[in-house]
Amino acid sequence: MKTRYLPVSVLLLALLVAMPAGAAAWEELSVEQKQLLQPFQARWDDMPEDRRERLMRGADRWSLMPAQKRQEAGQRFRHWQTLTPAQRDNIRARHNDFRQLPAEEQQRVRERYRRFRQLPPEQRQALRDRWQSMSPDERRKARDTWRDIPPEERDRLRERWRNMSPEDREQFRERWRDMSPEQRRRSINQQRGRSGGRRGG
Repeated sequence: MKTRYLPVSVLLLALLVAMPAGAAAWEELSVEQKQLLQPFQARWDDMPEDRRERLMRGADRWSLMPAQKRQEAGQRFRHWQTLTPAQRDNIRARHNDFRQLPAEEQQRVRERYRRFRQLPPEQRQALRDRWQSMSPDERRKARDTWRDIPPEERDRLRERWRNMSPEDREQFRERWRDMSPEQRRRSINQQRGRSGGRRGG
C-alpha cells in the first residue's frame, strides 16, 4: 500500500520543486533590496506578485549600474514623477507601440534617437519646439513623408544636411516651412530623380 503512494508523493514533491517561487515577501529581500525598495515596504506584501517581481528586477539592475548610469536613471525617474497621469499613459502607450515594431525598425528608432541626443541642446530644443508647433495632421504627414523615403535616400539627405552651412540650413528651413505637403513631396521626388540620374550616368 505504501509503495503505491510513493510515486504520487515523489511526483508532488517534484512539482513543488519545479514551481516558481514567486516574488519574495518583504522579510525575504536582501538588505540592499530593502534599502532601494523602502518606499514600497508598507504595501509590499499586498502588491500583485508580478509588480513585486518587476520592482525586484529593477532594484537588482540598479545595484549593478555604474554611478553615471544611476545618476541618469535618477534624473529620468525624477522627471517621470513630474508628469501628469495622462502624460505617463501616453509614454506607456508609445513604449508598447515601440515594442510591437519589428526588431529592424526598433533598431532604426534607437539610431535616430541616438543621433538626436548627439545634437547640441539648443538644436534639440529647436526641433522639439518645431514639432510641438505642428498640428497632429502636419505631424502625421511629416512622418508619412519621411517613411516614404528609402533608407539610402534618407542617408544622402542627412549627409547633405550635415554638409550645409548654418545659413544654408536656415534658408532651407524657411523654404520648407512655406511649402505645402504636396510641394514637399515633389521636391523630394525631384531630388531623388537628380541623385538617381547621377548614379545611372
